[in-house]
Amino acid sequence: MSRPSVKAGRRTIDIDVGGTFTDLVLTWDDRRITAKAPTTPYDLSVGFLDVLTDGADQLEMSIDELLPQIELVRYSTTVAMNRLIERKGPRLGLMTTEGHEDAILIGRGAQWTDGTRISERRNVAVQNKPAPLITRDMIAGVRERVDSFGAVLRPLDEDDVRRKLRKLVDGGARAIAVSLLWSFAHPEHERRIREIIREEYRSYHVGYLPVVLSHEVVGKVGEYERTMTAILDAYLQSSIKAEMESTWDQLRDHGYRGSFLLTHNTGGSAEIFKTTASRTYNGGPISGLMGSYHIGKALGYRNVIASDVGGTSFDLGMVVDASVRSYEFRPIIDKWMVGISMLQSTTMGAGGGSIAWINELLGGRLEVGPRSAGSYPGPVCYDLGGTEPTTTDADVVLGYLSPDGYFNGRMPLNRDKAVEAIELKIAKPLGLGVDEAAALIRRIVEQNMASAIKREVHLRGYHPEDFVLFAFGGGGPTHVAGYGADVPTSVIFPQAPVFSALGSSVMDIMHVYEQSKRILFLNGMTQQFTDDYEAYNAPIKDMVAQARADLTSEGLDPDSAVFTVELDMLYGGQVQVKRVASPLLSINSPEQAQQVYDEFEKEYSEAFSPHVVNKPGGAYIENIIVKATVPTEKLELPVHELVGNDASAARTGTRNAYWPEQGGRVDTPVFAFDQLRPGNQIDGPGLVEAEFTTIVIPPGKSLTIDSHGLGLLQNTDVAGTDAAQPARAAAPTLEGAPA
Repeated sequence: MSRPSVKAGRRTIDIDVGGTFTDLVLTWDDRRITAKAPTTPYDLSVGFLDVLTDGADQLEMSIDELLPQIELVRYSTTVAMNRLIERKGPRLGLMTTEGHEDAILIGRGAQWTDGTRISERRNVAVQNKPAPLITRDMIAGVRERVDSFGAVLRPLDEDDVRRKLRKLVDGGARAIAVSLLWSFAHPEHERRIREIIREEYRSYHVGYLPVVLSHEVVGKVGEYERTMTAILDAYLQSSIKAEMESTWDQLRDHGYRGSFLLTHNTGGSAEIFKTTASRTYNGGPISGLMGSYHIGKALGYRNVIASDVGGTSFDLGMVVDASVRSYEFRPIIDKWMVGISMLQSTTMGAGGGSIAWINELLGGRLEVGPRSAGSYPGPVCYDLGGTEPTTTDADVVLGYLSPDGYFNGRMPLNRDKAVEAIELKIAKPLGLGVDEAAALIRRIVEQNMASAIKREVHLRGYHPEDFVLFAFGGGGPTHVAGYGADVPTSVIFPQAPVFSALGSSVMDIMHVYEQSKRILFLNGMTQQFTDDYEAYNAPIKDMVAQARADLTSEGLDPDSAVFTVELDMLYGGQVQVKRVASPLLSINSPEQAQQVYDEFEKEYSEAFSPHVVNKPGGAYIENIIVKATVPTEKLELPVHELVGNDASAARTGTRNAYWPEQGGRVDTPVFAFDQLRPGNQIDGPGLVEAEFTTIVIPPGKSLTIDSHGLGLLQNTDVAGTDAAQPARAAAPTLEGAPA
């Protein structure tokens, strides 16, 4: 029986599992329903079912009625990140080329900086390389050797492989990574080692050994990066497999028969059976970035800063010139450089659950984060046993969050305990009042976020004033007035608390294939282009064939896919590699080669300056990347007629709140976001409550509702001007927006 065809249909489920909450966006024909539930770290499938049940309830259905009618489920997970942080993977064995056993232990010259913050790097005296995931006694060098052209210099000694395999298993190996020198150029030796492992340890035995081959996870040059990617995939595979199997079983038990897609850090998504563990790392933040890209495009914004304030982290990404094709120059997963292509994003430990503490080593300075209270026990005000004051506790104490209305009224907060914790742990040691201490906690965490934005934008050569800021996550609207000061306009969505799940709902299904191929594309001496067109065309043809086979196996129509080529290129005598979009899938003439080069020179000039274009040095291709994309249906935003700026009809009352700008507490007007109308304007101080978040409008700021029902937070002197309004988009529907 053939599998049902997968299509990016009108009935889909998108789940984003965060550190504190699990978010749902349920697309049902012309409706988009949102829900949140606390994340259950002991078993993520419990929180998954909780939020799914909530979404089904809004449709007045049970999940047994809902799931058989769903066409697609997409899932973003932090399992990979969490397992690495906790170091809860299995004991691994590594098989590599004899003589190269110590390569990953030696690492690269600056390996000790991988995954560290700038403040940590400054204190060189206490820095060490990360503890290896595989100890030296679990690394075996096997007798074989292949050169960089793929020629066999030393045949594989199969008896040696069997002896060393038994030694690794006897040493406790529960998964094997295989990374041989130049294996991407001659993969037969790695494949034969896997066959030998299967012969020695059958897949139907209880002690089944997962095997990861480096050339299959990273098919390009870079021994250290390729090996570390294989090791991380082997390390994370069993953990993620266990988590995903539990969720997958729950879906099947309740009648779902479609595909289960995982979001990738490449900006796309693919079926669980076609996803390697390392591709899921940082999937949630990338979903938010891709949502910002697609929705920003619909709004007419070409430059967007995507900021996600969650319970445990602050995630940051950039859309530049209507493109997200900015990849990590040195992609890092936890503490290790890897060889996969990952979209550029930044994560720091700052969020609603970030713990405020006194740093005695720095003279009693108040710091916030990076430690987080998570979902359990969570902030003190959750009343679940937490004792350390957090950012959310400060928000409650200051009066910005309603103790009775938090989480849509389903999660009452204990303000008294939050006051007690801040007074005991922060206010008294610093000699401050409780309100002043709480305001200081907010200011510090917002300054940390603002510094991250400035650093990210300026280091990439841009200016914050040329961007708009999308503020999402449960804490984004609550804190954006503080951390987005240098960006003129902050955009707040009705779905801000579940924006990453919303982002995954508009992400395309995408597979990425990479292959190292060193090609002298432009001869520096003669200024002639290569005439070896097959060197360019053959790897692309192979990768397209592989992509079509993979899409077919997932139930997708390969004829509906869009195939694109990207090239890692550089000039001779330079070290900076630029990834560029090739305008052609194949080259068959000098004129077509000229087209490819012109695109490279254009993008290289824009990225690094026209003054560093070095045609006399020649131009080289280092890697060829093929993307197979199945487009999904994109979000369409409603357009409404603007009414007057009077928002009094949406006012629900007042709340006593502390405003540092006014030096004390003020009875502050409170509004309901879903009652505001396009054109309404609220001048600070004010509080606007949505289902799962609160927009804080301090004095000097104004919130204006635009024609799409989105909130624009700006300085009061520019709010409501035509320049502040985004370009209009198309048709319905974004459920929950002011209409």
